[in-house]
Amino acid sequence: MNTQTTTSAQTEFSIHPATLLGHVSLTVANLENQLLFYQQVLGFQLHWREGNKAGLGAGGADLLRLTEEPNLKKYRGVTGLYHMAVLFPNRRELARAVARLSVYKYRNYPTDHIMTKTTYLDDPEGNGIELYAESPEDGSWTMKDGKYETRRADGSWSDGREPLDVEALFKNLKEDDRLDVPVPPETRVGHVHLHVRNIQEAVDFYHGVIGFDVMGVAKQFQMGFLSAGGYHHHLGLNTWQGEDAPPPPADAVGLRHFTVNLPNQKALDDVIARVDKAGIPSNKIEEGLLLVDPSQNGVVLRLAS
Repeated sequence: MNTQTTTSAQTEFSIHPATLLGHVSLTVANLENQLLFYQQVLGFQLHWREGNKAGLGAGGADLLRLTEEPNLKKYRGVTGLYHMAVLFPNRRELARAVARLSVYKYRNYPTDHIMTKTTYLDDPEGNGIELYAESPEDGSWTMKDGKYETRRADGSWSDGREPLDVEALFKNLKEDDRLDVPVPPETRVGHVHLHVRNIQEAVDFYHGVIGFDVMGVAKQFQMGFLSAGGYHHHLGLNTWQGEDAPPPPADAVGLRHFTVNLPNQKALDDVIARVDKAGIPSNKIEEGLLLVDPSQNGVVLRLAS
């Protein structure tokens, strides 16, 4: 993708450039309601269900896994998931997704980031979701000297948070396009944005240990972006829940963990070796190697399937 970003800061080790994010795992209070939302409103397919757990996606690998637990609630002012970002293969499929939300009159916030077209919403339990498609032909963003700046293709300035021209987006649809079909198989998790307690601490973990390259830190927005392979960002970090925000209590809905898919065994072993060298505790689970960042956000390292 042709985008302009500041030169990414690198350690002696960078995570493999073909690294992508895999599924996001959430703890939910009502599995039935969440399954209904993700299938009916977002168009995900139910891949499997076993007791209090289920996996959903676009027909291939899971994009989302849900685990129901009793007596949960939503907490504010804590670390955790800001949003999981679902990447569609093109504007037409994003248009279909946004039109589907309109049919269900589901509240969402279409936004033009210039280099991406997107809309934001929350699921019924308050988990943030971004639906987006790449649009690098429209412009690019930079982060320089701690400042975030967006330029359109003609060189004009944008704040990067303009209202999306939904009517223009809908022009990508054809008259016979159905809105009740599942999301296309190319759909994947494009990035994950996290609430953390301290930006630099989180950067030290995700860059200094895991090896994601720093694409920029914008202090005035209290956020940072990291990626593999020069992508604009696979990880977003912010302190919008407060500096030194605590982790969510055990009875909270929300993020269990997100997954980082390494493309081959050596790439995975290299990251694990850095985790071990840093003395970071980890546990093997069915999905891969589970560890937590300094803000207690769960991360699973695994081999891409």
